[in-house]
Amino acid sequence: MVRKIVILFICLFVFWVFLEVNNAWIQTTRYTIKSKKIPKGFDGLKIVQISDLQDATFGKKQEKLMNKIKKAEPDLVVITGDLVDSNRYDLANSRDLIEKLVAYTDVFFVLGNHEAAINQVDEITETLSSLGVHVLRNQAIQLKRDHQVISILGVDDPLMAGEQQPEKAMGQMVQEALSSVPQGSYTILLSHRPELMAVYVENEVDLVFSGHAHGGQIRLPGLGGLIAPGQGWFPRYTSGEHQEGKTTMIISRGLGNSLFPYRIFNRPEIIAVTLKTI
Repeated sequence: MVRKIVILFICLFVFWVFLEVNNAWIQTTRYTIKSKKIPKGFDGLKIVQISDLQDATFGKKQEKLMNKIKKAEPDLVVITGDLVDSNRYDLANSRDLIEKLVAYTDVFFVLGNHEAAINQVDEITETLSSLGVHVLRNQAIQLKRDHQVISILGVDDPLMAGEQQPEKAMGQMVQEALSSVPQGSYTILLSHRPELMAVYVENEVDLVFSGHAHGGQIRLPGLGGLIAPGQGWFPRYTSGEHQEGKTTMIISRGLGNSLFPYRIFNRPEIIAVTLKTI
């Protein structure tokens, strides 16, 4: 009897460790994106993406997460929404990370569905802007190096458009952001929603950073994500690199959780992308 109890406790302990590792052990996933459209001045540009922090904490004042980001040596950081969680809104927790990021490099941010779901969008965007974050709301910013330009675009989450269909709303927002982009410029779009890939392809965006799907929350080895908002069971767009037409989309599995508290076979992730001219 005692032996069975000991074995049970060992099994429970191992399972607890497994859950903790899946929630706290940050993984860096690296990609190299090659294109003739990337100007030589931007050859080797390093971009780190973080997504879906959902008010999660990684070390005291986010030091563990910040150290992981620094190891990737980014030239800029992009945040693709859900910095906060609408179920436990705590902007101060996210601010700890933002203050460290803006002191280190340029930071770009777009809204996710959790920012859109709470009545605090102005507070969030004004706070981030006051700290030095480039908050992109259906607009574009041109980055210049050696007299050459690439464009970083950012769009709101479709929830900001109210009852309008997500595809229609996203199409309008992407076109609004593209309206100020110089002809022929290499375009990098920050958009929270990966399931709207068809819209990005239709508008011939070069590179998209997205999140939202949490990697499918529970990942089945060899099969991928189990379920994702807006896609249902066994979703197509949960992580990794996707190529359709002229568009490449990188999907982050994200860092935090919302309604379901654990990530299974699905470690928190930051993305590190290097641009290469060919």
